[in-house]
Amino acid sequence: MSAPIREYPQEELAAQPIGAWTGQAYRLVVGAIRAQLAVEDLTQPHWWTLNHVAGAPGRWTRAALTARLVPYDDQDTDFDAVYDDLIGRGWLTEDPATGTLTLTEAGEAGRLRARDRNAQVHRRVHEGVDQADFVTTINVLRRIVANMGGDGNLPD
Repeated sequence: MSAPIREYPQEELAAQPIGAWTGQAYRLVVGAIRAQLAVEDLTQPHWWTLNHVAGAPGRWTRAALTARLVPYDDQDTDFDAVYDDLIGRGWLTEDPATGTLTLTEAGEAGRLRARDRNAQVHRRVHEGVDQADFVTTINVLRRIVANMGGDGNLPD
C-alpha cells in the first residue's frame, strides 16, 4: 500500500522543480522494474530484446535491434553480450544466414514471467492514481519532452 501524501496549494505545486520530481520518479520506478527483472536474472536490455523479438518475429537482427534500443539505454549496455546471453540460455536463436533473432519457447516463457513481475510494478505505479490523471501526466511529460527538443511521440 502506498504512503499517504499531503495536499498543497496549487501555487506551491506549480513552483516545484519538474526535473527533481521526474528524476525521483524515474529512479524509483526503474529501480523497482530492474529489481523485478533481476529475480529472473535479466536486465532491462534483456527485457527490451525479448519484447521486441516477440513483437515482430523475423524482423530483428543484432544491428537493427541495437540501433532501436540504444536511445533508451542509460547503462552503456553491450547489446551483443545481451544477445549472446539470451542465445546461451536457449531463449533466442540467431539464423546464421540472415542474422535474424527468434524467440524460443523457453524465451517466451521467461518473457512472460518477467512481464508478470513488471505488471506488479505497473500496478504499484498506478495505485491511487485515476486513469484520467495518469493520461494527463503522460501528455504533460510528452509536451515537456517535445518542448526540450526531444521526441514527444509514443515509441513505435
